[in-house]
Amino acid sequence: MTELDAMDRRLLRALQKRGRLSNAELSAEVSLSPSACHRRVARLEREGVIAGYAALLDREAVGRRVTVFVEITLAGQTEEAFDAFEIAVGRIPEILECHMTAGSADYLLKVVAADSEDFASLHRGHLAKLPGVAKMQSSFSLRRVRETTELPIV
Repeated sequence: MTELDAMDRRLLRALQKRGRLSNAELSAEVSLSPSACHRRVARLEREGVIAGYAALLDREAVGRRVTVFVEITLAGQTEEAFDAFEIAVGRIPEILECHMTAGSADYLLKVVAADSEDFASLHRGHLAKLPGVAKMQSSFSLRRVRETTELPIV
C-alpha cells in the first residue's frame, strides 16, 4: 500500500471533486508548484492510487432512469459455480456493480434500466439465464438519496 502524505491527500480530494482540473488549476488549489504537482500526480497514477479518469454521466440524460438491486443466491457453492456466474455477469453492460456478499444472498447486483419494462426484458433475457442461479430477488430504487464516487481520504 502506498504511503500518502498530507499533500497527496489534498491532491486526491481535489481530483475526486473535479477530475478535469488542469495541472495549473490543481497546483493553485493545493498550494503547490506546477512541476511538483505534476510529479506527485504522475506518481499517484503510476502507483495505482489514481486508477483512471472517467466522465460521470447523468442517468436520465442517457435513458437509464431506473436502478434495481438484485440479490442472487446460487444453487452451488463451488469455485466453478462462482467463476461461471462472475464471467457471465461481466458480459451484461446494464450491471453496474456486482458484489459477492455474506448473508442471505451470494451476490448483490446494481442494475440500470430505462424503465420497468426494460428491466423485465433484461430479467427474462439475461438475468434469469445467468448460470447456477437458484433464487433471485429484485428491489427497485424509489429515489436516490445519496450517490458519490468520492472515497473518503483521511
